[in-house]
Amino acid sequence: MGYTEDILNDIRSQIDAHPEPLAQARTRLDLVSSSAIGFTGALRTYRSGSLPQHTFIHPVGDGDGGVVLDRRVYPRLGPDGGGETPTAITGELCALLGPAVRKVYPKARCSTSKRGPKITFGKPVDGQDPTVDLVVALTRKEGGGLWIPNLETDRWEASDPEGHVELFTGGTQSMRRTRRRVVRLLKAWNKQYSQPGFSSHNLTVWAWEFIEPGMGVAKALSTVLSKAAARVEAGTATKDPLGVSPNVKLLVGREAAARRLRGAADGVAEALAVDDDREAVLSALSGVFYWYVQAPVSDSFAGKIAALRQRTPVTTVALGLSGPAADVRPTRAYGAGHQA
Repeated sequence: MGYTEDILNDIRSQIDAHPEPLAQARTRLDLVSSSAIGFTGALRTYRSGSLPQHTFIHPVGDGDGGVVLDRRVYPRLGPDGGGETPTAITGELCALLGPAVRKVYPKARCSTSKRGPKITFGKPVDGQDPTVDLVVALTRKEGGGLWIPNLETDRWEASDPEGHVELFTGGTQSMRRTRRRVVRLLKAWNKQYSQPGFSSHNLTVWAWEFIEPGMGVAKALSTVLSKAAARVEAGTATKDPLGVSPNVKLLVGREAAARRLRGAADGVAEALAVDDDREAVLSALSGVFYWYVQAPVSDSFAGKIAALRQRTPVTTVALGLSGPAADVRPTRAYGAGHQA
């Protein structure tokens, strides 16, 4: 194992979710789910996203899950029924969840997000206050998966969150571990931008597609970034691996997304090419994970450029520039938060 793997391990130690907020996210989702199962027509609840896939990073945000309703109890609801939209049923579920959760968390409130009720708790732990997003889902008459709401358009959409969890947590223990670690690193890289370019689901799909047995974390990360870059550069869509949902959408324009991916892929590839030179690896990875890795700083021009990659302002004096002392805004190699 070379320096690239070592430094990626150090990044992981910085980004891994803290135990107490993570435990709270699980506890809160369990509480909301146990309350939701009492809703009329509820068949089952499920966990989805980062919690069951073990890919949360710091800070812990939403605990995602869902409650599946029997469409036979609601014959007018959804595309397989009378076409009734999800807004009213979401409000009814929220009216149940709010009072139930407040028995344990008195400051809890239930509002809505894109897919259903969103519960806030008003009780921070370790400076974090994990929320719960609960999808109101319906069984489908034909095809796999579920109908889930899009409350922004007040329509139902096909998806298979339960199937995604099964798929993304499959494989050998070694494959699961590598996939989890790479997804966390991808999330941390993506989060550095003021406007992230990719959903967590998108990054997870790529990790599932591109990581092969026997890869270490560094090689797997390099492979995912490189193959994802090639796909986006070619304008090829990323399909739902279960064939239920529409194609996975980018969160920024294709050119910007491709530029970010290619820059990160080149940075990790550069690190692997000089894997036995710690300073060279630090320099390469500091351009990709600039929130987490500080490049070796010297009096050289390269050192000054490295200083400009950091999150904190750098003085003109430190850069050897003449004139009155002033702060210089940091830049971001391999695509920074303020760049496209």
